[in-house]
Amino acid sequence: TFGMKLFMKDIVSTISVLLLSMSLSWGDDFQKAYDAFQKGEYTIAFEGFKRLAEQGNLTAQYNLGYMHADGKGTVKNLSEALKWYTLAAKRGAKKAQHNLAMMYENGNGVPQDYKEAVKWYTLAAEQGYSRSQSYLGVMYHIGKGVLQDYKEAIKWYTLAAEKGFVNAQNNLGFMYSKGQGVLQDMVYAHMWYNIAASDGYELAKNNRDDVAKSMTPSQIEKAQDLARECVKKNYKGC
Repeated sequence: TFGMKLFMKDIVSTISVLLLSMSLSWGDDFQKAYDAFQKGEYTIAFEGFKRLAEQGNLTAQYNLGYMHADGKGTVKNLSEALKWYTLAAKRGAKKAQHNLAMMYENGNGVPQDYKEAVKWYTLAAEQGYSRSQSYLGVMYHIGKGVLQDYKEAIKWYTLAAEKGFVNAQNNLGFMYSKGQGVLQDMVYAHMWYNIAASDGYELAKNNRDDVAKSMTPSQIEKAQDLARECVKKNYKGC
C-alpha cells in the first residue's frame, strides 16, 4: 500500500511537470501567434493558433474559430468555425459560446435554431458576458427560441446595461417607453436613452429626442439629473 501511494505520487508529480511544461510552451507560442495577428500577419497567426488548438489550448480554439469565420489567414470556412467554436464553447469559453449562439440564431454554417441559440447565449450570459446578456434579453423580448417574457428581458437588459453595454441601455429605454415588463415611465426611458446616447449610440439619441417630445421641461430635467447620477454610480442601481 505504501509503495502504491509513492507510485501514485510519482505519477501525479510527473503529470504536473508535463502540464507546467506544456503551459510554458503554450505561453511562448501563443504570444508569437498573437503578435503576428496584431501585426496583420494572419497566415502566421493562423498556423500558430492551429497548432495550439490541436494541442487543446482553449483560447487558441476560440481564435481559430474566429479566423475561420472571418477568413483571416485562411479561406472563410463556417463549418470549421462551427467546429472550433463548439469545442471551445463546451469547455466554457464565453466568447465562443456567444459566437456559436449567433451562428445558430442567424443560420450561418448551421441550420437556424433559435432554441440552440438561446442555450448558448444563456451559458455565456450566466458567466457575465454583457453582449450575450443583451442578446438574450432580445430573445426574451421578442420571443425567439423562448416564450416571450418581458420581465426576463428586463432582467438581462439590466445586467448588460449595468456593465455599460449601450444596446441594452437603449433597449431598457424602449421597455420603459412602452411599459413592457415595467410600468411605463418616460423619465426613465429618457434617462436610459440619454445614457446610451452619451456613449455615441445614434439610435438612442434619436429615441431620446422622440420621447422628449411628449415630456414636460421638468420631466426632461429630472431625467437628465437621473442620467448623471446613474453614470456616477457606474450604471448600478439606476
